[in-house]
Amino acid sequence: MHRFATACRAGSAGAVRSLLTQNVVAVSDGGGRVITAGRIHGPGDVARCVTELVGPGADLAVEAVNGQPGVVLRDAGRVVAVVSLQVAGAKVAAVWIVLNPDKLRHWE
Repeated sequence: MHRFATACRAGSAGAVRSLLTQNVVAVSDGGGRVITAGRIHGPGDVARCVTELVGPGADLAVEAVNGQPGVVLRDAGRVVAVVSLQVAGAKVAAVWIVLNPDKLRHWE
């Protein structure tokens, strides 16, 4: 998780991509309140999605998400996204991104 967070913080799609499996999928949930990409497949598209969401120098922290390590992204102290991962071996096989403000309220 720390390597993933470091790659995201650097804004490097290449570094993020190197951590993903060939069959990686990302699923984002905006709850109809935030526009999301929905379901994305493949390391190139997933890496671009994640780095566009996070951006270089982002305020993110590795925190417990559903009892597992995850990444919490903040903007001006307000939680704007929570990311959890499914890891297969040493690579990320799935990325779940919660952007729905209603679901993020308890993170404040």
